[in-house]
Amino acid sequence: MQTDRTRELETKGIGTLLLMYALPSVVSQIISSVYNICDRIFIGHGVGALAIAGLAITMPVMNIIHAFGTLIGVGASARMSIVLGKKDINWAENILGNSMIFTVALSGIVMLFSYIFLDKILLAFGATADTVAYAREYMQIVLPGMFLTTVAFNLAGIMRSSGYPTKSMIILASGAILNIGLDALFIFVFKMGIAGAAWATTISMAFATVLAMSHFLKKSSFIRFRRHGFQPKGYIFKNITMIGLSPFLMNVAAAGVVAILNKQLIRYGGDLAVGAYGIANSYILILVMLILGVCMGMQPIAGYNYGAGHPDRLKKVYVLTMKVCVLIGIISAILGCSMPRIISMAFTSDSTLLDISQMALPYLTVMTPLIAFTIVNSNFFQSIDKPWIAIVTSLSRQVIFLIPMMFVMPTIYMDLGLDSLDGVFCSCTVSDVFGALLAFVLMLTQKKVFKYTAE
Repeated sequence: MQTDRTRELETKGIGTLLLMYALPSVVSQIISSVYNICDRIFIGHGVGALAIAGLAITMPVMNIIHAFGTLIGVGASARMSIVLGKKDINWAENILGNSMIFTVALSGIVMLFSYIFLDKILLAFGATADTVAYAREYMQIVLPGMFLTTVAFNLAGIMRSSGYPTKSMIILASGAILNIGLDALFIFVFKMGIAGAAWATTISMAFATVLAMSHFLKKSSFIRFRRHGFQPKGYIFKNITMIGLSPFLMNVAAAGVVAILNKQLIRYGGDLAVGAYGIANSYILILVMLILGVCMGMQPIAGYNYGAGHPDRLKKVYVLTMKVCVLIGIISAILGCSMPRIISMAFTSDSTLLDISQMALPYLTVMTPLIAFTIVNSNFFQSIDKPWIAIVTSLSRQVIFLIPMMFVMPTIYMDLGLDSLDGVFCSCTVSDVFGALLAFVLMLTQKKVFKYTAE
């Protein structure tokens, strides 16, 4: 069985397809990043500088929880595209049902563990006596919202892979827009502080989850919930896990790295240095969301054509995606390096926090074209069932290079008579360069995928 929604993946022009699939993903990612940033803007101006630092502490914890969602969501949607390329609808519906079983079971375990050990987790990620109360208050409320986010993003990814990119965008965007409105209402009108931001996230994600679930319950949906799909199948769990392992490890590694980075920032600059990194990271989040949006548009096209055995179309979508994402990186680098204080002023009016943020932004954004190159390569190989290449590519920048650089660069700066805090931020710059170089080498070893023909 094949419908017009999947047939076009191997017949329409690659440029048209990428625009058709990437644009809704980019829009939903922009809106998602805007609501994340609004959280920080509203908290920064409505609660205070230390609250921003407390929120920054929660980010790596939330990333770890979200990582379990991407393990399933990315793995299921990528595998769905490949299977649809093979024209196997029954298999596709088994992936849908099994991914839901996997999501509910795994997310429930992670949530329970997080509640039991919440304070110890926050302290391990760099919370101090001044920031832990803000972080705890936020996380206690937002944890159920993280579970719902996992379900919503999982289903939205499968929806996009099965030929509904615009509907996927509308569902995620509606949750994000609702979050922004509730943020303003709860923080500035009801004066609920950081708890208001947490409630806004939880309520909006519940809304998005209901919308996503309703799509797969409709008889008109191309791929939908069926009884046979909920029969557990070990090989599907294995396939989902192997493909989703790359973004999972990347998110877990990022959280672990941020925990180390927060401790280095506190060591050399105090709590406000953590807040400054949170501000700079908010700007980079926009870049990453844009690139991931384009990559999410690439994923069903690349996966389907790899499964169908069309190497010429596979190469075209890779090259076009790379050009678009590197251009986004170049624009981001120019803005981040030329107007760091203006960008920082959107988040805070605290003069000390502004000074540190102004110093941090150029270090963290100057190599964003290389970050884009690395992200595209990781997502491309993940889309065509090459998990180990994707894993090494995604982990290289954040683990292999960044962790040692965080200890080496502050020492080098100190020996040169410079501020060691600059050295901590510079470690991110250096790791971006080495990570991109390794991604380039790995890409050269996999040129044979552009000659693959399905049997």
